[in-house]
Amino acid sequence: MPESKKYQSIPIMLEENEFNEFVFPHLTKGSRGPGTKITFHRIFNYILKLMHTGCQWKELPIEKDIFGKSEIHYTRLFRIFQRWLRNGCFDNIFIGSVYKLFENNLLDTDIIHGDGSTTTAKKGAIT
Repeated sequence: MPESKKYQSIPIMLEENEFNEFVFPHLTKGSRGPGTKITFHRIFNYILKLMHTGCQWKELPIEKDIFGKSEIHYTRLFRIFQRWLRNGCFDNIFIGSVYKLFENNLLDTDIIHGDGSTTTAKKGAIT
C-alpha cells in the first residue's frame, strides 16, 4: 500500500499530538506576566497559517468568541513569534524534527538537493 502523502508537504496546521511531539519541547515559555489565554498549539497554528498564506499580521484570520472579540490580538501573536525567533525555537524545531526522522530511519538523503541560492557567482569568472 502506498505511503500517505500527509507528511510529503509543508504542514499548514498541526494536530495537538503532533505539536506536543515535535514542537512544544522546543518552545520557550514566558516566565513573567499573565499566561496566554489560548494554548501554544493554537498560537503556533496561527503562525503556520501566516507563513503559508503570506498575509500581513493584521489580516490574519483570528477566530472570535461568542461576543465577537478576537481570541488573541495579532500584535500579541507577533510578539510571541519574535520571542521564539530570537530564542532559536524554529531552528530547534527543524533540527529536532530532522533528528527524529533520522532516528526512525525515515530520512531519505537521496532527494535532498541545493537550489544554488547561496552560491556565490562572479561576473566574468572562468570555470
